[in-house]
Amino acid sequence: MHQITTHHDFDAPAALLWDLLADFAHIERWWPQDVPAVQIERVELEGEGIGLTRHIYNKGFAAPVSERLDFQDPATMTYKLSIVGQRPAGITAYQATGRIEALAGGRSRLNYHSEFTTESGQPDEADAFLRMAYELMFQGLAAATSR
Repeated sequence: MHQITTHHDFDAPAALLWDLLADFAHIERWWPQDVPAVQIERVELEGEGIGLTRHIYNKGFAAPVSERLDFQDPATMTYKLSIVGQRPAGITAYQATGRIEALAGGRSRLNYHSEFTTESGQPDEADAFLRMAYELMFQGLAAATSR
């Protein structure tokens, strides 16, 4: 099992960041649309609440990235998601936990931890893909919280 642990600080209150991330069905509210590498074409939803799967179709990609909401706790501003179905970058299993914490001065931090396995047992391609996705997530959330 491979792991990535990262975080990003935001110049926005934790409640605002939580509002965006807790609305799991609407990733388009905050995903950056001005980055050519990964642009959302459409999102199809399956289910609701815990267990909701969002199938994210990105421009230029044949298959969607399907993320399932596994856990959500508003009291601790924590959520877990898994990538299910056809996974990108040789990933065979993936789960991530995001936890938001309030910082001084009305700021907040998104702590993000993921665990994954790969087809080859070598994490290089998957690690690079995931780190790029996390940077896009942080970039989009920063822009959305500053509007």
